[in-house]
Amino acid sequence: MSKRRVNPNRMELLKLKNQLQTARRGHKLLKDKRDELMRQFLDLVRVTANLRVRVEKLLEEANQEMVLARATMQVEVVESALLTGLPPLELEVSEINTMSVISPVFRLPSAEKMEDKDSDTKTLNAVNSDLPYGMTSVSGELDQAIDALREVFPLLIELAEKENQAKLMAVEIEKTRRRVNSLEYVLIPELQELISSITMKMEENERGNLTRLMKVKDMIVAARIKEKKLQHS
Repeated sequence: MSKRRVNPNRMELLKLKNQLQTARRGHKLLKDKRDELMRQFLDLVRVTANLRVRVEKLLEEANQEMVLARATMQVEVVESALLTGLPPLELEVSEINTMSVISPVFRLPSAEKMEDKDSDTKTLNAVNSDLPYGMTSVSGELDQAIDALREVFPLLIELAEKENQAKLMAVEIEKTRRRVNSLEYVLIPELQELISSITMKMEENERGNLTRLMKVKDMIVAARIKEKKLQHS
């Protein structure tokens, strides 16, 4: 890496000292941000892991019930029941800002909001227990499979939200880590070296100026002594 060239004067020294102070303050803030992001990231990973276990368990139960339903019912009946038309899914999408990490948040409309709509049709995410097919035409295993899928659906949305948030947070942690390392191992040492170099150069110049002044003083004193000797002779 090429070394920065600066003029060894007091103005440049003051400028570099201000830059060093700002770099140290930014390093501390970024380091605190990195540590807090890591803490929240680990908490989010634990929540996501527990949520994934619940989702996988419910999906396994739904698959088992679906296998039993297909074993006890004709394939055509099962497919006809599952192909019953349903209203479109509705989601409320917003954003959350976590330490400069902006991630989407998905929410199902509440039952109160669904009741306020001027519509006679029900959506999939309305809180109800109605099944999309006649209960007398299918077995109870299919009902249990549908109920398990309904229970796991909000958890799937939450799991997708948490995993996406963890991914974005991991990217921000890596960016912050690189900035912290850049300040700690590149910029701050470079500024310290420049400040030390300028300080040494200025001290050397001051010693040189002092030596020259002392020599000039000695020459003046010697000249006066010589002049006095000539006057007395």
